[in-house]
Amino acid sequence: MMLAGAASPATAQVGKPAVRDTRAIEDCIKSKPDAQDSCIGTVSDPCLNRAETKSTADQNACIDRELAVWDDILNETFRRLREKLDDTQKGKLRDMQRAWVASKEKTCAFYWDYYQGTMASPMAAACVNRETARRALFLIGFMLDAEGK
Repeated sequence: MMLAGAASPATAQVGKPAVRDTRAIEDCIKSKPDAQDSCIGTVSDPCLNRAETKSTADQNACIDRELAVWDDILNETFRRLREKLDDTQKGKLRDMQRAWVASKEKTCAFYWDYYQGTMASPMAAACVNRETARRALFLIGFMLDAEGK
């Protein structure tokens, strides 16, 4: 997800995640079954704390690396969960996800409306990452339940 140009941070596109980034987040999720929210920032925080990460573009790039992983996890978990549901549940899952997407977009776009400055970009990007990660973890919970784990 690049936040340059006219693209809204809530609707920007997500790129393919790096294998090492995916592994870091997946390992964190597995190692912290009762504290998976603490895995948010596994990739972006160390990147953001580097001395050379100074510009908003650099900050967005750090956040985008992690977002790519969470987005991939979210989409794969949604797909796998959907396969385990009956037609009525599939429709409800779809409607729930659509409502979540709309909420995420409005929530994260508010950084632009409120701050209206350069820092709104990484703040909005961090919001999209955080909300996507939380949603992925939410769906993982249902997926594990559906698998009986």
